[in-house]
Amino acid sequence: MERKIVLKALELTRKVSSPEGELTIVDAVSLEIAAGESVALVGASGAGKSTLLAMLAGLDLPTSGQVWLDGRELSALGEDARARLRADRVGFVFQAFHLVPSLTALENVMLPLELTGRADARDAARAILARVGLEGRAGHYPRQLSGGEQQRVALARASVTRPAVLFADEPTGNLDTATGQSICQLLFDLNREFHTTLVLVTHDTQLAARCGRILTMSAGRLV
Repeated sequence: MERKIVLKALELTRKVSSPEGELTIVDAVSLEIAAGESVALVGASGAGKSTLLAMLAGLDLPTSGQVWLDGRELSALGEDARARLRADRVGFVFQAFHLVPSLTALENVMLPLELTGRADARDAARAILARVGLEGRAGHYPRQLSGGEQQRVALARASVTRPAVLFADEPTGNLDTATGQSICQLLFDLNREFHTTLVLVTHDTQLAARCGRILTMSAGRLV
């Protein structure tokens, strides 16, 4: 059976201007990631991992090069079309949980479904909150939740749309070891259950080792 390529980058480059002149953050990166794969992006701080992740997800546009996400070339799409594609096909989990403080856990998880007009948003959000072990915390606001609980809500929100690709940027960076391990387990369980493709930026070598493939970045390039 032919592998379906869900993410493809060709000569992806990102340059920024600085007082010292032009800096190349990501340098001519090409890669392919198949549907259902789990891939870790590792490397020292400043190697370009988060910038590469942002370009693969369509949050940031490259200076040159191309990205195809689920068969669509991102640079050929306008900002609104990219946003729609992200809403439909992409989930995000960050080191900082990025929950909306004025919304309950349930409302935070409902948000991406409501943005795409899903009529069953409340039921779907309740079901996935139960899946991550937080059915009893649905009415709590982020400030009333521990860091680990907030990250579970963020993970539920990222997964509730059944995205083609889940991008996670240092998802355990703000958590203690035990909490981080339980979040990792959940990440891989959901990845397997929902047949999502997982692309993960991490400094955690144990977490990276659990992925099917490890890509190492150094000075903006894959090595």
